[in-house]
Amino acid sequence: MAAETIWNRETVPKVMKIVSTRLQQRDLITLLLASPSIHRTLLSHPSLWLVLDFHEMSNAGDRLVSALSLPRYRNVKHINLEFAQDIEDKQLENVKSKCGDSLLDLEILNLNGCQRISDKGIEVVTNTCPKLKVFSIYWNVRVTDVGITHLVKNCRFVVDLNLSGCKNITDKSLHLVADNYQELESLNITRCIKMTDSGLQRILLNCSSLQTLNLYALSTLTDEAYKMISRLPHLRFLDLCGAQNLTDDGLSCIAMCKNLVSLNLTWCVQVSDVGVIAIAQGCRSLELLSLFGILGVSDRCLEVLSSFCSNTLTTLDVNGCINIKNRSRDQLLKLFPNLMCFKVHS
Repeated sequence: MAAETIWNRETVPKVMKIVSTRLQQRDLITLLLASPSIHRTLLSHPSLWLVLDFHEMSNAGDRLVSALSLPRYRNVKHINLEFAQDIEDKQLENVKSKCGDSLLDLEILNLNGCQRISDKGIEVVTNTCPKLKVFSIYWNVRVTDVGITHLVKNCRFVVDLNLSGCKNITDKSLHLVADNYQELESLNITRCIKMTDSGLQRILLNCSSLQTLNLYALSTLTDEAYKMISRLPHLRFLDLCGAQNLTDDGLSCIAMCKNLVSLNLTWCVQVSDVGVIAIAQGCRSLELLSLFGILGVSDRCLEVLSSFCSNTLTTLDVNGCINIKNRSRDQLLKLFPNLMCFKVHS
């Protein structure tokens, strides 16, 4: 009996402390049923109950309300509802009315793919989480500038914002973001087709701390906006896939972003060797570069990239660049010794 007591009081807590930090949320919940001792041990570690993950789950709205009603989730910091089913405005209203206090410490909220949530839902949920830092609502066509107005009003500390695919958001939202989130570090406005140069320019003027900027599939933007990306000294990741109006002049300005590590220029059809050479000379920490589909680049830019980025480049995509010849593995490694991924046209 004494041995069992020692086992329960000393050994079990030590083992569970090690094992539980590596388990998924579902496994942790299952372990609660294993024994009273394990149940007590798990509940005695608040750090284990800071995440609620309902990714792709059914009946997620009701599950969320039930979970947040439990004492162990009183200080939850991260909620993932990405592509969860049955999550609507009414469930978010229930969260606020029944267990809103549980969201006071929330820092990360992922609503990606929750297409039934509207501006009302955004108003309700952001009203309960003033410490929110990361907000993602990818692929939501119901949310408008009204929802973003509620976000910036209720959550003052957002540094990571994903609005990808929110097609009903306009420059007004970007103006609000720029004026309220000047410490913003990551912004994704992929396929926000109502955005124009005006919105992006306000962001680039006010948000100089940006490290990640995703402008994928925004074909209406022009060099007037792209040139201002040079104002981002801390920028590390830039996605310009489909930037049909980007020219060598704009790209030469972007080359002033000395800390750039990843640059996607896929289908930037007006770019030539001139712009890529400017990038090679200015961005000497570059690790990933995609030139996919650009007919205006040749072996010349590859030679210059080798001169300035040979020790850093690990991924290079020149698929569809018909003026760049195919090379053997040994030839590539002479140009880029650390290259792990090289894609060429067939």
